[in-house]
This record gives sequence, structure tokens and C-alpha cells, in this order.
Amino acid sequence: GSYYAFCSILVEGDLQTEKLGAVLQRIIRRHEILRTNFQTLPGMRIPLQVITDNAKHLISEYEFRGLGLAEQVTKLQLLCREKSRQTFDLERGSLFDISLVTLDAKKYLLLICLPALCADRSTLESLVQEIIHDYAAWLYRQELSDESQPLQYADLAEWQNELFEGEEAKLGREYWRQRKDIMAFANCQLNFANPTTLKSDFKPELFNLCFPAKKVFELAAIANEHDVSISVLLQTCWHILLWRLTKNADMTIGTYCDGRNYEEIESALGLFSKFLPVHCHLEDEFKFSEVLKQIGEIIDETFKWQDSFAWDQIGEFSKKIPETSFFDICFEFEEQSDFHSATDISFAIDKQYVCFDRFKVKLSCVRNSSGLLTELHYDSSLFQVGVIERLAEQFHILLESVISKPEAAIGQLEILSDRDRDQLLIEFNQTQTEYPPNKCIHALFETQANNNPNQIAVVFENQQLTYAELNIRANQLAHYLQKLGVGPEVLVGLYVERSLELIVGLLGILKAGGAYLPLDPTLPQESVAFRLQDAQVAVLLSQQQLIELLPESKTRWVCLDSQWNAIAQESGANLSREVEAENLAYVLFTSGSTGKPKGVAVEHRQLLSYTNAITEKLELSVCKSFATVSTVAADLGNTVIFPALCQGGCLHVISPERVSNPEALADYFSRHAIDCLKIVPSHLAALLTASKPEKILPQRRLILGGEVCSWNLIERIQSYAPNCLIFNHYGPTEATVGVLTYPISAIPPLTPFQQGETVPIGRPIANTQIYLLDTYLQPVPMGVPGEVYIGGAGLARGYFNRPELTQERFIPNPFNHSKFKVQSSKLYRTGDLARYLPDGNIEFLGR
Repeated sequence: GSYYAFCSILVEGDLQTEKLGAVLQRIIRRHEILRTNFQTLPGMRIPLQVITDNAKHLISEYEFRGLGLAEQVTKLQLLCREKSRQTFDLERGSLFDISLVTLDAKKYLLLICLPALCADRSTLESLVQEIIHDYAAWLYRQELSDESQPLQYADLAEWQNELFEGEEAKLGREYWRQRKDIMAFANCQLNFANPTTLKSDFKPELFNLCFPAKKVFELAAIANEHDVSISVLLQTCWHILLWRLTKNADMTIGTYCDGRNYEEIESALGLFSKFLPVHCHLEDEFKFSEVLKQIGEIIDETFKWQDSFAWDQIGEFSKKIPETSFFDICFEFEEQSDFHSATDISFAIDKQYVCFDRFKVKLSCVRNSSGLLTELHYDSSLFQVGVIERLAEQFHILLESVISKPEAAIGQLEILSDRDRDQLLIEFNQTQTEYPPNKCIHALFETQANNNPNQIAVVFENQQLTYAELNIRANQLAHYLQKLGVGPEVLVGLYVERSLELIVGLLGILKAGGAYLPLDPTLPQESVAFRLQDAQVAVLLSQQQLIELLPESKTRWVCLDSQWNAIAQESGANLSREVEAENLAYVLFTSGSTGKPKGVAVEHRQLLSYTNAITEKLELSVCKSFATVSTVAADLGNTVIFPALCQGGCLHVISPERVSNPEALADYFSRHAIDCLKIVPSHLAALLTASKPEKILPQRRLILGGEVCSWNLIERIQSYAPNCLIFNHYGPTEATVGVLTYPISAIPPLTPFQQGETVPIGRPIANTQIYLLDTYLQPVPMGVPGEVYIGGAGLARGYFNRPELTQERFIPNPFNHSKFKVQSSKLYRTGDLARYLPDGNIEFLGR
């Protein structure tokens, strides 16, 4: 039922239906292919063409006169669908279905339908021409001679088989054997296709849009200027659009060829058509005119060898050719005349549809006097209609862009509608949220210390400090540091093991007005030395056992354990405000996995913005206890450290020994109820090997970040802790901890968008903008991979003492909009690839 040839012919005038029936019967007698069956005899694998001698075909008649226009249209649509979807009995039944619908006294619709084994598009056109010719001859009382019999399909098939055996065919087979690009058709993976196999049912559907005649003339003029046909221009645009949507630089599209390469068979009936592989290589900077010429030449070359192309012939040379072969993406073009006249009777092809080979998506362009009908045929088992509608719209926008700038680079041609562009740039970034006036992060902690002095603030193993105790110790350290010259924009190293001293040191530096540079004690000495020198650290906070590991340097160090008696002599009162929200809060060095490590400079206002946004987004106010299990030298742990200390929660600093030991950590969490945990997925997966993995998981909030997360891990987590809310969190250090969050409510079914592999990274948090852009800094369409660019309140100051690198990665923001209350003059270029899912969430794709 999927492979058939169908057309409807509008007939207007004083039609004599009996004579039309006689004309049709005569045409059937003339052409064997119209009275053919296909039978498989015992012991044979391939069917034979069996020709019936005197088949008489009945014409089904339908009377629609007297019906209102709306009812006529509805009934015609149902009838055409019924006729086009019928299943033929190829072995025994009639394979030529003819219907005549009477619409009024002088208006008829002739419906013709055959299986694709018997007809292609050229067959239908020749058949219509023959009906018109014979009916006109009858009107003029001309004798129709049977002496001039047409070439029959069986004879033509034999002739074609002989061509495959000739010398020219050998040259043709050699040509196709050298075409290494043929298999590139399999590379074209359109976004949002349902996961399936070749064995799935083929269910073709159609969506069409009209392109105005005036603009078609403009396209034709461009084609004429470059000495190509409008068909070549349209196919070039199809190639460009698919390249833009799939990011495949090398692509092969199946291009329609009617297979009538010889004058003798131009009007022959039967299936001769095929799709030929047309390959091209595209890059952003290629000019449209260059690509137009390239594809025109490739099509000319390909069509020279059309007779030699057959999948079974190609299969001899390539093991990559699957047993069931077809081109995923196809293109066809047709020039359609409006009507033909037979004296006072006019015949016009109203609709035409032919499907003789499988495809995933096929663009069919039909040009007539009213414009260009662009039909997108698609396998509905693979694509949702909304995806195809968007594809059709993008093709039309691309055509208009070619008209307006035919000499542009293909990467600069427009494919987005204004509506889609607004959705991607504005609607998805409507995150503006009002928070209290900017304060420094330690000021929020001081408020909690004043309101909840006796509440436990931080715990490490069997040690703990209340908010009052932690505030006093941090104040004493801050006063001490100020005497050493620490103040706004002064960087202080924090080289401390995970302990209470770590949190005291962090807060003390901030209260002194300085900014902290955390250094992981597990780093090699040369890495520590590099960071201290690169950041020009004047003061370093550490512990006695670590001081001995430090390389020689001019950095002045303060030992938080052995020197604490001296520090404790300082005042425990809060310091006067000398630091502003625009001052530096911390510098974090990236790992340097893609080059030399570089320090990222984050200000108080960015840290405050993140803390407010993530607390609200994840509803962390319901959490009373938080656990930090990652190094403070990365900002992963900031998701729990600052929300805990700024809202009166209890922060558990987990020792390195427990962090790497599933049983020890499970033991700790069983004794200390933890509401919120932030952790890297691979770290958590390793910890879940504990004998009681449910003990590892928090009671209220689990936040995963730092790397991609699989649905398999989520399934394990939910089986152990069904009541714990899970969030996937994404963000580079340069945008302050995280910018995207995805709440995970349940394991999704297998869909075109989440195929059981990785969890989306979600939507932007408050006062953050996310853009997925191409190489020209233009937004990519939904579902298309683009580089992640970040703007908004969380964007870091830049790289510490690296102005050139800052300028390279923090670029001017071209998308600031009046609707955004929090403007961002810069965008951070992450180097990460992602795509939008249809629901507006973002899926991470890699670097």
C-alpha cells in the first residue's frame, strides 16, 4: 500500500463519459503494463510479469452533483485517500484502478491509480497525454490506427538488461565503483527522528507549502544567470539546508531520474525511474554561487551514467551496501503545465503522487503558473509532523534568503523564521528575576550568625562549630589578614585540607575584603607553584603538615593550626564594609586539560546571583543539612557550601578518606541525616557499590554535575531513593558554578529526543541567558547542534591576568534585548556543543 502512482485529472466541458471509457479501454489494450500481474511460480524467487490478453477494466463512477462545495471537498479527500491507500492483489487482481467523479454538469475528476511496479511519474504524464490525444481524435472523427504499437515494457526490460552486459555498461559500473561517496547518504541523520530499524513499517505522509510565483521567477533568474536550471538551484538549497541541520559536510542525496535516457522510450509506460546519488562537500565559507555550480556539474556527471546505476550492481563492489537499499534523503522536480485542451474539453492534472522507493524525507518541487509547490514526503514512523512543518518553513526561508543575497556564504544564509528566532533568543531566555540589592556573600552569612548564633554551621568528623563560633573565628582571621595588607582585589591562597579550618579560612578571606584562591592539597608541587606564581599570591593560608610540602617562594604563609593562638588574639567582631559587590570573591584555576591552567576571576555579585538563583530553582530552603564531597579547588561544591551558610543550614565537610570509601561514607550518612548532596555522576556511581547504597543518597535533593549523566544511573538512584528529587546541573567555572538545571521527575520512555543515554542539562537559571550559535554567531534551529554561549548575571569577570584570553573567550553580546532586565554586555564562549529539544530543554552533546 505504500508504493503506488496516483493522479487526479480535472476535466471541464461537455465530456461524453461513454467515449472516455472507450478511449481508456483502448489505451489498456495498447499497453501490456496496464494489464499485467506479477506471479511467483513454484521454485522461483523473483516474480514473473504475466500479461492478460483481453482484460476489461471497469471504471468506478461517483456522483457528487448537488453537494455543497465543503461537502464535495471532504468527500473528494476521503475518496482520493481511499484510492491512493488501496492494496493491490499483484498476483491476480486488476492493477489499473480508474474512477470518474462527476462534480457538476461540466466538471469531472478522473482518478487513476496503479502500483509502483507498473508506473512512475513519467508514466502518468504520458498516460494523461495519450488520453487527451485519443479523446481529441475521437472528437475530430479521426481513425486511430493500431498499427503503430508502442514499445512494451517487457521488450524495454530486455533491452535494458542487454545494456547492462555491454561495453558501455562496464565503463558505467567502473564509474560507480569509483564513487566512494555513495554511502554518504547514510550519514544524513535528521534531528528528532524516532529510533528505529530498516525493518520498521514504511508509512509515507505528505506536507506541502506554496512558494509565490513572483519569487519563483526571481529564483529562475538567479539560476539562469549561473547557467543552471531552477531544478539545480532548488536541489542546491535542499543540500544546503540539510547540511545546516545535520552538520554533515559530506552528504549524498538521492536525486530523481526518470530513467528515459533514450528517445525511443521517452513516452513509454512502466517503471523506469530511479534515484541517483548526488554528492557534495559543503563548508561555511563556500559562496552560494560556487555551490550552485558544483552541484550542477555533479548532477550532469551523475546523469551521464544513469543507466549503469543499480543497487545490486553497486553491491558487488561494496560490502557497506545494505541488503535493502534506498536513499534516506531524496529530491525531485517537476515542471507541470496547467491544462491541455481537446476542443471544448480541457484536461488538467490536479494532483499527482508517486512513491516507488523507500525514503526518510523527500522534497518534491512542482512548478506551475501559480508558483512552486514544495511537498515534503516523510516516513511518519520516523518523524512527527511538527518537525516536517518546521523543515518546510526553513526551506522557504532559505529560498528567500538566496533571493536577497545570492552571493552570500552558505553559512550566512537565513533558515530561521522571525518566530523561531524570537523563541530561541528571547522566549527561552526569559529568566529575569528580582532579588534583594547586591550584598557580599559573607554579609548573608553574618545575618544568619546574628539570627541563629547557636545553630550548628559546619561539621567535620567529630568537630563542629556553631554560626556564632564560625563567625567569630572568621572575623579574627579577617582582622589578622587585614594587618597583612589583605583588602579588596587582594588574592589570598587557600591551601588547606578538608576540615573546619577550610571553611574558617574561606570566610575569613572574604570578610577581610580579599579574594580566595583554593589549591588542592593533592596537586603536584609544580602545579601549586605555577598557580601561586601565575596569580601573584602574596599571602597563603595553610596547615602545618602542608607548609612543609610547599615549594620555595616569596609568598607569605599563615598557618591556621600552629599559628591560631596568635590569630585568636584579634577581635571577633564583624568588620566594617570595605568590599563592594563588584570586587573579586575568588579565583579558580581550570584543570588545564585543554592547555595551560588559567585562573577564572569571579566577583561577589556573580557568586551572590548564583546562590540566590540556585537556592530558588532547587528550593534548597527545605534542606537543613548539606554535604560537600568535592575539592574546594573546583566550584562544584559551591552549589551546597554557600546556600548552606547563607540560609542557616548545617554544612558537613566530608573527609577525603570517606569520600573515596563507599562503606565509610554510608556509615557517616546513616549517622548524620543529609538533605542535600552535590556530586559528580561517576563518583556517585562508584559510591553506590556500597552494601547499603540507599544510605549514600540524600533525603531531599541530589544535584549531579561536572559531567554527562546517564539515564541508567538515574534509574539506579530512583530505585534506592524514590522520594529524593534529582537535578542535573551544568555550567563552566567562567559562568559561576552552573547556569542550566534539569529536574528529573521520572525515567522518560524511548523518544526521538531522549534515547536512554544522557540526561538533558535543562533550562537557564534566573538572570541567565543561553545561546546555541553557529560559526557566524547566529542561532541554530531547534534540534541542531550549536556551540553554547552564556550571558547574564553570573558571567565571571574574565581570566585573571590574562586579558588576551579574556577578550578571545568573553565576546561582545550581540543579543541584548530590552526585555532582559539583567543585561549582559559579554557572552562566554564555552566550546561545548548542545542542541535544543522540542520542549525547550537543552541536551549536551560534547565538546
